[in-house]
Amino acid sequence: MATVRKPLQGVRNIVRFNWHFYLLALAFVGVLLFLGYFLNNSFAGMVFTIAIMIVFLTLVSLGVSCYIYDFSGLYSFNWMERFTSEKESRVVNIHAGFDETSEILQRKFPKSKLTVLDFYDPQKHTEVSIKRARKAYPPYPGTQQITTASLPLAHQSADSVFLIFAAHEIRDMKERELFFKELRRIVAPNGKIIVTEHLRDIPNFLAYTVGFFHFYSKASWKKLFKTSGFKISSEIKCTPFISTFILEPDGTSP
Repeated sequence: MATVRKPLQGVRNIVRFNWHFYLLALAFVGVLLFLGYFLNNSFAGMVFTIAIMIVFLTLVSLGVSCYIYDFSGLYSFNWMERFTSEKESRVVNIHAGFDETSEILQRKFPKSKLTVLDFYDPQKHTEVSIKRARKAYPPYPGTQQITTASLPLAHQSADSVFLIFAAHEIRDMKERELFFKELRRIVAPNGKIIVTEHLRDIPNFLAYTVGFFHFYSKASWKKLFKTSGFKISSEIKCTPFISTFILEPDGTSP
């Protein structure tokens, strides 16, 4: 099966869609280096150290991202083959405005009927990076625009539902819980929800420093899953920085 991702697509997209952050960091480093030349040795050393740390941390975050999105095999989806089957006929992919996975899933499950849902709301999701990504990548054919409160799918109609780096974009806790209860409603009794996310943990702090606050802790995800009527059948660590939770209905009525 030919890959649909280009070499270094992941890290190139990060820089492409978030270039303003890197430009600001570069400008700040430039100002620090400039000021350092006019300070006495003790203060100059401190300023140069700060500048070096900024450059180092930026390169570390880009290096980790390159490893995750371009070299770890994450987007091959080979890691989830034991949880899914090509015989499954109802696959749903839900994203938050930037879709890198639908074409891959369609190739992975050529016999399946793929439904793609996009809950991006420009009033809530104001990140400029998502706006840039949407301009650069047209939506997958047949993508349906939805709200998180109501999924346009029948009761127990989905065999597999994928949420790849999407669920954390629902920042309001109550909205996130309502969304997962909707997932509970649409998933078949023997179906699965596949949730892939960064976690607010030590590896992601070391990689992204304060950026890890954009993610949620494992404890908060587990609480959400339980409240929404799911149990975790398995957790996959594709890398130390990524967790994929395989969820199944817990047997209670949706």
